[in-house]
Amino acid sequence: MAHIGEGRLEAAETVLKAAGFTMSRPCVSRPSCFDFAVRREGNLILVKILPDIGNLTLIDSQELGEISGCFSAASMIIGQEARERPLEDDTIYRRYNISAVNLKTFENVVLHNVRPLIQANPGGYYVEIDGGAIRQRRQDLGLSVGEVADMVGISRRTIYGYERGLAKASVPAAYKLVWALGIPVAKSMDIFQTRIPQRQNRFLRTAKRAFARSRLLNKIFKKLTLLQITTVKKAPFDFVMQVSEPRMQIVGGVADAEELELSTRIDEILSVSKVIGARPILISEGPRPCERNIPYICCEDFSRIKNQEDLIQSVK
Repeated sequence: MAHIGEGRLEAAETVLKAAGFTMSRPCVSRPSCFDFAVRREGNLILVKILPDIGNLTLIDSQELGEISGCFSAASMIIGQEARERPLEDDTIYRRYNISAVNLKTFENVVLHNVRPLIQANPGGYYVEIDGGAIRQRRQDLGLSVGEVADMVGISRRTIYGYERGLAKASVPAAYKLVWALGIPVAKSMDIFQTRIPQRQNRFLRTAKRAFARSRLLNKIFKKLTLLQITTVKKAPFDFVMQVSEPRMQIVGGVADAEELELSTRIDEILSVSKVIGARPILISEGPRPCERNIPYICCEDFSRIKNQEDLIQSVK
């Protein structure tokens, strides 16, 4: 568990439990693009804890986005710094389109429903402006666009951009707008927005990864190629399968006979699948794992699976 950071994990776990989230086991059996899954009613989140959010790689972010898309989940990084600079409170950062916040901001959102207002971009800190509120307030005060622009010290074109939702405001400009108009002008941001990858790109990456992996995973992909299957490399499981009738999602582990951490990985697959609401399955070249309540298909039995119905029965 050292790669997650026990202190940061415990602090996040304390916040999540206080907020009423159900939390999976930490994913430590092998490198994973997320550390645990959490759910509270309709909110499902895959969480990665990183001391420095700059250490999230492009490959990890792609897989995190793809897995999140499979389950209509949000993906989130909880970090302390970005390139050795501390993450600010009430601020949302982005790393390859994955939202990142510090623990204090995350705590404010899940415990107090206080959403961040500021987003950090390479050029500085900005806020989303409520253009409709600005326009309505300006008209109520009888002010022209030019008069507001003079009060704030920016161009009329920029004010038009704010009112039409075409421009973000710097933090100083937002404060000046609040002073000039006497109302809040910044929109709060939802850090739990889901990210759905494009299916075609996901399929191409899936196929490429599948044929580069183990012989057994290659065999699975070829047999089930007509189904919607996504293979992953940085997770406790090896593939996610979408079954339309009956509507079902399957997370599958593929193991060879010599895997040393298989027992721990099975526990993680079972725990994560329970939180995300999927059916777990293990396909292995080795013997059935003892004392593990997971549907199991040996390599020989898998060769006799002919269609989707056979697989569903094995999972059930």
